[in-house]
Amino acid sequence: MSTPTTDPALVDPGADKVALYASRGYAEDVLPIRPQDRSWKTPQFITVWMGPIHNILSYFTVMTFFALGLNAWQVVAAIMTAAVIVSIGYILNGQAAAKYGVPFAMQLREAFGHKGALVPTWVRGIIAGFMFFGITSVSSAQAFDVVFQTIWPGYAHLGGGASILGLPIPTAISYLITWILTVALFLGGQKFLGRFSNWANPAVFVLVVIAVVLAVINAGGLGAVFSTRVVDSPVTPLIFITCVSILVSNWAGPIVNTGDYTRNATSMKAPTVGFPIGVIGSYILFALVTVSFVAALQVVSGGKIDINRPGVFIDAINHGVGNPIVVVLLILAMNVGAVAFVVFGNMLPAGLQLTAQLPKLFTLKRGAILAAVIGTLILPWQFVANTDALFLFYSLIGSMFGPIAGIMLASYFVERKKTLDVEGIYADYKAGQKGSLPAYNWRALGVLIASFVITMIGRIPGISSVDFLAQVNNLAFFSGLIIGFFGYTILALAGRRDRA
Repeated sequence: MSTPTTDPALVDPGADKVALYASRGYAEDVLPIRPQDRSWKTPQFITVWMGPIHNILSYFTVMTFFALGLNAWQVVAAIMTAAVIVSIGYILNGQAAAKYGVPFAMQLREAFGHKGALVPTWVRGIIAGFMFFGITSVSSAQAFDVVFQTIWPGYAHLGGGASILGLPIPTAISYLITWILTVALFLGGQKFLGRFSNWANPAVFVLVVIAVVLAVINAGGLGAVFSTRVVDSPVTPLIFITCVSILVSNWAGPIVNTGDYTRNATSMKAPTVGFPIGVIGSYILFALVTVSFVAALQVVSGGKIDINRPGVFIDAINHGVGNPIVVVLLILAMNVGAVAFVVFGNMLPAGLQLTAQLPKLFTLKRGAILAAVIGTLILPWQFVANTDALFLFYSLIGSMFGPIAGIMLASYFVERKKTLDVEGIYADYKAGQKGSLPAYNWRALGVLIASFVITMIGRIPGISSVDFLAQVNNLAFFSGLIIGFFGYTILALAGRRDRA
């Protein structure tokens, strides 16, 4: 190790090693970041998710909790439970990257093999990155419809009711605008993104606070807000845990690839302190927004709410807040959060993963733009048509991300005892060098496949009538995390005994 750092826990591979890895064809974006070249301190980890948490898709998701029968206090409890779990996930799964400066896509090689890593890479960067890009952009576009209709009355009637591939003309225009803004922000570069987040995320907070105050007033006070219940049906502990699992699944992607952010940490302490403050603090406000907006909408609508329609949150903003100026500014602010969520949580991982695995074809920018294109071609608006489609989406996401996170944690903390084989990760495998990592770690891949089958089999018609399997699917992220962690731990320890 060469240059001393402010945090001795950080591992510096040295300039010579980084240059050697680059000479083997590894793109600059996936090389280890040396400690002295890092810039993220605690404030950056506090603010990075402040704005993105307040995006329209996240609110769409939480509205479904009311549809399942939860009252306001139960919704708040589910949100805050999810916030704590997400924070823990960020901290634990980000430790390896913070210590070694290695991105997620390269860290996967240690757990899955230098070729086997392609499987979870495509799951996170390609499948999920593409899907989340499209779905989040659609929800933002639907919110923009309200803004444009407020500014230009008649906007909602453009096209005379015609649609493009099932998307109404006004929303298609809003989607195009959202798409261009998102891609432009990404192309501004990560330094620009950091500066953008530093001022944009606090601005989102200010506008959200103003809107909450107006919604509470319209609802009749905090007492009325916290007595809100839209659907009167019994709530079992399993339903509550399902809601927590769904919301965690909404942020499961960043949990899996949190190393792409923590590799920029100037110390191990920065993300450990920053993530919980930022995430839990943001979710407190997120919870207040959710319950106050629903309560206000109930009052102004006379209790006539179609809570099963994902677009109901836009109605809650538009009618629950009331003030058209605040409504427009709030939607714009939340869409800033949504754009940041897409860039940080989807375009960046997609670009990094494609660059890591196919460096001759992709750069970070090419990979990210491909995500934006394919994320649109999958017609993502179909996934926000109703709550059933949204639940299916989160089941898929949870069943893929849960076991990946579990396997990564077991590999780093149990099998490798908090070490990464950086030399093995960056060996010149394509030139025929026999590095220390296998091409495929079949234990990890087997656990990943088995976990996906077990968690998703409860969705198959006929099998879905088996209550246990249906509940495993409802808790897809937690189910996959448990299967991935303990399944891989057992196989890794058994393999260690065999070698002994």
